[in-house]
Amino acid sequence: MSISGKAVPARKVQLLIAVLSTVLFVGKMGAWLLTHSVTILTDALESIVNVVAGFIGLYSLRIAAKPRDVDHPYGHAKAELISAGIEGILISVAGVLVLYNAVMQFLHPRPIHALDVGMIIVAAAGIINYIVGLYAQQQGRKQSSLVLESAGVHLKSDAYSSAGAVLGLILIYFTGWLWLDGVVAALFGIIILWAGYRVIRASFAGIMDEADLPLVRRILEKIQEARRPRWIDLHNLRVVQYGEKVHLDAHMTLPWYDTVQQADAEIHALEHVVRKDFGDTAELFVHIDACRPFQCKLCTVPECPVRQEVFKERIPWTLETVWEDSKHGKTTSEQA
Repeated sequence: MSISGKAVPARKVQLLIAVLSTVLFVGKMGAWLLTHSVTILTDALESIVNVVAGFIGLYSLRIAAKPRDVDHPYGHAKAELISAGIEGILISVAGVLVLYNAVMQFLHPRPIHALDVGMIIVAAAGIINYIVGLYAQQQGRKQSSLVLESAGVHLKSDAYSSAGAVLGLILIYFTGWLWLDGVVAALFGIIILWAGYRVIRASFAGIMDEADLPLVRRILEKIQEARRPRWIDLHNLRVVQYGEKVHLDAHMTLPWYDTVQQADAEIHALEHVVRKDFGDTAELFVHIDACRPFQCKLCTVPECPVRQEVFKERIPWTLETVWEDSKHGKTTSEQA
């Protein structure tokens, strides 16, 4: 399995994760039954979450891939956000269960058996989880899939807990201190809880349409570079991303005397700038505003036949200047 190269369909990657999680869960449960180590049980409990989240993620990707319809005019991509939120909650539940079992083992240590075999199983599972988690994160970034990125974070956190578990088991093996089993499990329970919080936070940010500021700045840089003289003003910009789909809403000011055909050509030129970077995953809804006399001082249209004021400055289009629903160039009296 290559860690680099072209994007693999998200559903294929998620199916791999779901099947692999099931196999590793069975292996870890076998290791726990063999050793009775709560540290290994910690790993096994998180793997239950991997299995459930893996199949939930697979289902959500199937829903998200559906084209938009009358009931869902913006498509079904938010299903990925809901799935990621459920996965984050499940990760957090696993963290709580791990902490509970860690405290019980610390207060009431149980004998541990066959640690050498248990360590080998946990170490192998950790290595596999890390490789697949790294792969899932990479594919998630390529395809803007929060489901794959969340699964990658989860698998890598599972790998880290496996690494910690192996180190703890090595200490127990050589020292005979059974209380370490509970301490190690507790430490990684906290790590699992933190990973769950991060996934939930990212999911809720998407559901609440929280702006992806680096994405907005990247789009604005491209538009600013390609800015044409007739693009007098841009304001009320909104950018949201659901899965691989990027939706952009904005108001653009054009010369008031342009024909519908001319205005249409300018909007298509703007769409071309954005889609050159995002392809057909970008969807633009641009409202056209007619220029007003107070905007003459911002306008660079050459030889404008109706100019009422000389050009003074061109306002750069940045995140700070385009998000407000207000045309640039107004004086205090004109704002009223």
